Amino acid sequence: MERASDDDDGGDESLPLAKWMNEFSRAFQNHLDRSTPHTAGRWLGTLGVVAIYVLRVYLLNKFYIVSYGLGIYLLYLLIGFLSPLVDPEAGASDGPSLPMKGSDEFKPFIRRLPEFKFWYAVTRALCIGFLMTFSPVFDVPVFWPVLLFYWIVLFVFTMKSRIAHMIKYKYVPFNLGKQRYGGKKSSESSSSSRD
Repeated sequence: MERASDDDDGGDESLPLAKWMNEFSRAFQNHLDRSTPHTAGRWLGTLGVVAIYVLRVYLLNKFYIVSYGLGIYLLYLLIGFLSPLVDPEAGASDGPSLPMKGSDEFKPFIRRLPEFKFWYAVTRALCIGFLMTFSPVFDVPVFWPVLLFYWIVLFVFTMKSRIAHMIKYKYVPFNLGKQRYGGKKSSESSSSSRD
């Protein structure tokens, strides 16, 4: 009997922590849900985090290996953002695919990594990288110009292959708003020709 009461006391102590974690999780998710339609504001906030991170690394003159790892991860996320959900090179599948000919039915470009998840992963990675700069364990001495050169070469080759893929399968991963046709102009010109 006494053991049961001891276990209950231990469970009661963790209950406020679990309750606080649950409330924090709900509040955080609510904040994320409310920020979803505000794309420009979210990305401006992320640019602020980038500026703070770069300033910290520059002023400390350390943590280049953390920055290199962060750069590789951000490149991986960018590839997912620019890639279609169903890769045409993978062959036929049950999911939606890109139209290959002019006579094919229009299918919108569906990303492998949606914009919101891309933004969230980028921001989370930057925050984790920023927190890593507070621990000397992650400050591995390296010659940073070599890392920077290697990352630039990796970026160029990766983007070159991604752009070649876009050209080969004729898709553009960016949506610049609703496509507008000249319907109103043609109706005006036809009404003036009738007069």
